[in-house]
Amino acid sequence: MKLDILAFGAHPDDVELGCGATIAKEVARGKMVGIIDLTRGELGTRGTAQTRDEEARQAANILGVDVRENLGFADGFFVNDQEHQLEIIKMVRKYQPDMVLCNAIDDRHIDHGKGSRLVSDACFLSGLLKIETQLDGKVQDKWRPKQIYHYIQWKNIEPDIAVDVTGYIDTKMASVLAYKTQFYDPESKEPQTPISSKNFTDSIKYRARDLGRLIGTEYAEGFNVERYAAVDSLFDLI
Repeated sequence: MKLDILAFGAHPDDVELGCGATIAKEVARGKMVGIIDLTRGELGTRGTAQTRDEEARQAANILGVDVRENLGFADGFFVNDQEHQLEIIKMVRKYQPDMVLCNAIDDRHIDHGKGSRLVSDACFLSGLLKIETQLDGKVQDKWRPKQIYHYIQWKNIEPDIAVDVTGYIDTKMASVLAYKTQFYDPESKEPQTPISSKNFTDSIKYRARDLGRLIGTEYAEGFNVERYAAVDSLFDLI
């Protein structure tokens, strides 16, 4: 299955929080989209790897993506090395995405920056003919995505581009809140975390609304780029 967009997240819920509305918009436009989670989030303070697995399935259904896989890397301890790069290369070559979305370049959680660099490096290596990978006993063709964009997470990093996601913020919120164990629940007896506060849940919308304000729309999601963002005409800009 060839995908238009393949979104990577270090943990289940990273993609939903970082670019869930953008994904929902592209799915509505008929794009083929997949999500690859690097870990199961097993070190998360709240919930378990098993609950995260089920929550990730529910979130994927809400977003309407075509596929979601989990590579089972060690939460908190995966590294950017050949072993991990090859596993991502297999996914890139399997789905041949034109575009890859991945973690923030720099962020509060150490896995986000690591995951960002790991995916970016693997996307480059995936285009090299002399790196051979096999999937299901078959040698894979080389493939390099045309674009790699890094979504914004905890830190308020200034975006290079902003996507108008007006009309899709409610789908994003529903996909995020599918992770019931992770976010604000006044009746929960589990320990509090930086993302379990009501302020954090509220921030998902008010940050998107503020970025939308800056570009003249209702809501927006921001991304950082690895090369100059190019348009065919100045009139392509909204």
